[in-house]
Amino acid sequence: MLSTSLEYLPPFTKPLAGLVKSGGPVVALLLILSVVAFALIIAKLLQFMLLRVGRHGPSRKALDLWLDGARPEALKQVSACSSILSDILQKLMRRALHGSTDRDHLKEDIERVCNVRINTLRAWLRPLDMIAQTAPLIGLLGTVLGMIQAFQAMQGAGAAVDPSVLAGGIWVALLTTAVGLTIAIPVSAIVGWFDGRIEAEQAEMEAVVTAFFTGAAADRGPSRVVTLEAQQAEPRYAI
Repeated sequence: MLSTSLEYLPPFTKPLAGLVKSGGPVVALLLILSVVAFALIIAKLLQFMLLRVGRHGPSRKALDLWLDGARPEALKQVSACSSILSDILQKLMRRALHGSTDRDHLKEDIERVCNVRINTLRAWLRPLDMIAQTAPLIGLLGTVLGMIQAFQAMQGAGAAVDPSVLAGGIWVALLTTAVGLTIAIPVSAIVGWFDGRIEAEQAEMEAVVTAFFTGAAADRGPSRVVTLEAQQAEPRYAI
């Protein structure tokens, strides 16, 4: 059934079709997971680009203006930016200028906003992490099933076992593990890269908010006035 379906595929898909034909349903499942992972990675990259993750220069310049006393100019500059950090800083400046809330309430509100923004950045990282973890296990399952079939065939052949047939069955069985690892390794590396960018963005948020409340220069060091305590209680990923 699977072989018949593969005959109608376009020519450029023949290498993948051959891979599926050799590896069976397990390889087909792994290829589907790879397509899902690729789509999620592209979506996350686009999200990071649209939210301008890592673009901190304009926000820091606006913060310097604010600390120097040029508050209207600082608000004007930060309002012209379009990034997660500039959005948080803009909320801080507007609240401070209008004097609509006290310092403690402002801190709590900004912590909540920061947590929401970080969770937005972590959206859909959990499925990517699950693909990176399960792809090798699925490949290993395919290998175990293939080895079982190979040894069953060897048992059925009795004394007339052809070593080449046995070797062919074993390499086909190992193919699923190779495909699983090929998917898992790059996906795992990319998830780590996304995590690093998000942690850097969170550190920058904390540094800027600290500088805003203390009037000191923004610092990425461990001593911060505002820490995202609620974030530590949250799961690592959000969907």
